[in-house]
Amino acid sequence: MASGTRKMCVIFGLIILGHAAYSAAQHRTYLRLTEQEFNRLPVDIFLQSIFGLLLTCYGVVNVAGDFKEIRAASDFEKKTWDTVSSRPSFQSFCHRGRFLFSQAR
Repeated sequence: MASGTRKMCVIFGLIILGHAAYSAAQHRTYLRLTEQEFNRLPVDIFLQSIFGLLLTCYGVVNVAGDFKEIRAASDFEKKTWDTVSSRPSFQSFCHRGRFLFSQAR
């Protein structure tokens, strides 16, 4: 299944969920107008919301890509301790130390 199809599953699932929510709100309004007591949602609205939820979950899980293992050891087995703790983005060599420690003129 192509990535575009999976994205369409997410979009259609969200549309179905939105429609189920709108239908539930309309059903509650109908019950208020007819002065009936609310017991539960009709079966068609319930099934529509479950189908929309499952379709959205399927699309989101497949669009997200491959999952990584939770165990951190699998990522760090091939690395040494020096490469794991190395953070080059925190190293700054353009700072005021060269002016503080330079010889006075």
